[in-house]
Amino acid sequence: MLNKLKEEVYKANIAIDEYGLVKLTWGNASAISREEGLVVIKPSGVDYSMLSPDDMVVVDLEERVVEGRLKPSSDTPTHIFLYRSFREIGGIVHTHSTWATAWAQACKSIPCFGTTHADHFYKEVPCTRFLKTEEVENDYELNTGKIIGETFSTRDYQRTPGVLVAGHAPFTWGKDVKDAVKNSIILEEIAKMACLTLLIEGETEALPEYIMNKHYFRKHGKDAYYGQK
Repeated sequence: MLNKLKEEVYKANIAIDEYGLVKLTWGNASAISREEGLVVIKPSGVDYSMLSPDDMVVVDLEERVVEGRLKPSSDTPTHIFLYRSFREIGGIVHTHSTWATAWAQACKSIPCFGTTHADHFYKEVPCTRFLKTEEVENDYELNTGKIIGETFSTRDYQRTPGVLVAGHAPFTWGKDVKDAVKNSIILEEIAKMACLTLLIEGETEALPEYIMNKHYFRKHGKDAYYGQK
């Protein structure tokens, strides 16, 4: 079942390990088949070096395992909530990459300081609020998805394809799981650049909006002209 999607999800999980975005078993990638209403996700707590495409777990949108001999990621409820809420996405990546996680632990959104950021993430990368006690004690992973949705209630999730969960770590998404991996790589780099920028000059101002707009929209939208047609 969904063998092609399993292969893509397997490769995405291997990629986030190879790019140094995860340590040990700290992360996961998933993808959705909108036609089937099924999600393929990494199994819980399995080392990346031990994974195979057949280990990927298929779940439905009610979190029921449809196929797979292993337990799905403990973050499955978060992924499913995001797939339900963000109807245009096809893949999700969650890591504990060092620089982005540092911003999450500081409970700070990442300002748009430069054009590298503006090329890929429109405006700041937001940080959620902390989960409340009852939200942690009951349906923790589902509530993680809910606070991400809450954070994007006034934001465009397609223009800003990632978030920092306060005290936790980043999530990214994309049109497919390969795109979500790319956004995770970019998020880690701009998080690092932002940290180093503030080390050089702690009072650095955000990139002027007209420059941010130029860089974002030359790559995205109907008037984009960057790259090959």
